[in-house]
Amino acid sequence: MNFSLEIGPKTDLETVPPLSDVYITMLPGGDYKETADKAVELVKKGFNPVPHFPARSMHDENELKDYVTRCKDGGVKQVLIIGGGREPLGKFDSSFQLLETGYFEKMKIGIAGHPEGSPDISDTDLEKAMIDKKPYADYIVTQWLLDPQPIIDFISKQSVPVHVGITGPLKISSLIKFANIVGAKNSLNFLKSNFSKALDLLKPKDPNDLIGKVKSHTDNFHIYTFGGLKETNKWLRENSYV
Repeated sequence: MNFSLEIGPKTDLETVPPLSDVYITMLPGGDYKETADKAVELVKKGFNPVPHFPARSMHDENELKDYVTRCKDGGVKQVLIIGGGREPLGKFDSSFQLLETGYFEKMKIGIAGHPEGSPDISDTDLEKAMIDKKPYADYIVTQWLLDPQPIIDFISKQSVPVHVGITGPLKISSLIKFANIVGAKNSLNFLKSNFSKALDLLKPKDPNDLIGKVKSHTDNFHIYTFGGLKETNKWLRENSYV
């Protein structure tokens, strides 16, 4: 199995586990130069960095060009193109528009997948966007999920590899909070129906529960740590994944 994970542009690289693919977020309000700098730093440390390119956070085409150039010049070979959960700062309001620019030529391109839908876009528009984007994509990274069936259904419809989003070992109460934020409807219902007791809510959820149910459909898993990098690092080592 192959694992990747996400870090922020200010993450101390000494705390990052020895995985090859490390994604760097660019959250709403973030500075693309910080994400680019962290990606270049990761290259120098021997990682394969994958910076996020959120369309709606790009002010204009010159900024996008500069971001891409900084990454390419620093040895970055792979990117994740996303819409980004915010109102557009400039003319870009979808990941498809970034893909159409052609600026990511000769780079490995990942796009976002939403097996449980997204709070930012209707299911109909989401399906159309996936059709438009897939010709540009080398693979898909999904939102984090806990209910295995939507993942299996989603993978069965794709023509490119799917990297399934999972969380690190977090308390059930924390997972419910994050599921509400990202609009993971099935996973929210899954959590509420399977972990209703107060004591259950305080227990960490083992990511292996989900991995075991979908690993026959994919070899690739993408970890959203939600700040719990220490716990995720420990979990990876305890399971001999690194």
